[in-house]
Amino acid sequence: MPENRNPFSSFTAWRRRAVSRSVHRAWRRLQRMGAVTAQRPGLLRFGSMGEGTRLAFPLGSVFGEQCIHLGAHCVIGEQVTMSAGMLPGLELGPEARMRIGDGCVIGRGSHLVANHSIVLGPDVYCGPYVYITDENHSYDDPEQPVGKQWPRSEAVEIGSGSWLGSGAVVLPGARIGRNVVVAAGAVVRGTVPDHSVVAGAPAKVVRRYTPGTGWNPPLRTPAPVPLPEGITHEQLLALAEAADAEEAQRRTAEAAEAAEQERAEATERRTADAAER
Repeated sequence: MPENRNPFSSFTAWRRRAVSRSVHRAWRRLQRMGAVTAQRPGLLRFGSMGEGTRLAFPLGSVFGEQCIHLGAHCVIGEQVTMSAGMLPGLELGPEARMRIGDGCVIGRGSHLVANHSIVLGPDVYCGPYVYITDENHSYDDPEQPVGKQWPRSEAVEIGSGSWLGSGAVVLPGARIGRNVVVAAGAVVRGTVPDHSVVAGAPAKVVRRYTPGTGWNPPLRTPAPVPLPEGITHEQLLALAEAADAEEAQRRTAEAAEAAEQERAEATERRTADAAER
C-alpha cells in the first residue's frame, strides 16, 4: 500500500531546521558583538587592557574592573567571574587588586576573586572552572555564622608559564612558582616550587624537575618532538601525509604477513589431517 504522508510534515521539518539555523546564526553574532576587547569595552572600564585581549560572551560577573589590569593577547572564556573588592560599587582606590599577565588563558566558568592582590604572570593557562581567591571566610567565633564573620585576605601569586587543570582551587596566600602543573581538582595553599607538579587536596608535590637530574619521578611518556624552525604549513602537511602513507604501508605489510602465516598454518593442519587418515 502507498505510504500515507502528511503533506505538511516535510514543510514543518524544513521550517524547524531553518529556525534552528537562524537561532545559531543569531547566537554567533551575539557572541561576536558581545565580546569585550580594548576597542569594544562595552560598559566595562578596566584599569588597563592590552592589545588582542578578549573576554568571550556571555560574560560572568565582573565588578571592580577599574582595579583589574589585563595584559595583551589574553583569552578569557565564557562565564568567567572577575571581581575586585567584596561588593560592586566599592571605592577601592588607585591600587590594582588583580593583574593578569600577557598571553594568559582563563577557562570557561572560572572565578578570580581579588580583595587584596592576585597576580598571574605571563602565559598562565587555566582550565575550565578554576577558582582563585585571595580571601577566605574566618570562623573564629563559634557563635556567629561563618558567612557573617570578617574574612581574611592574603596575596596570591602564580608564576609565568604555569598550568592549572580543570576545577583547581587556589587559596589565599598561595605562591605558585614558574612552569608549575596543578592537577585537576587540586586545592593549593602555601608555596609551590618552580617546575613541579602538584595534586590532591591539599595539594602536594608529586613530581619535580631538578637541573642536571631531570624529572623525579621520571616522566612516563616521551617528550614531544619539537618542530624544526622555519618549517611551513605546506611542509607540515606533506610530512603528515608521508607519515600516514608509511603507516598505511606498515599496516598493509602486517596484514599480508598475518594472512600468509594463517595460510601456512592452515596448510600444516590439512597436511597433518591427511597424514592421520
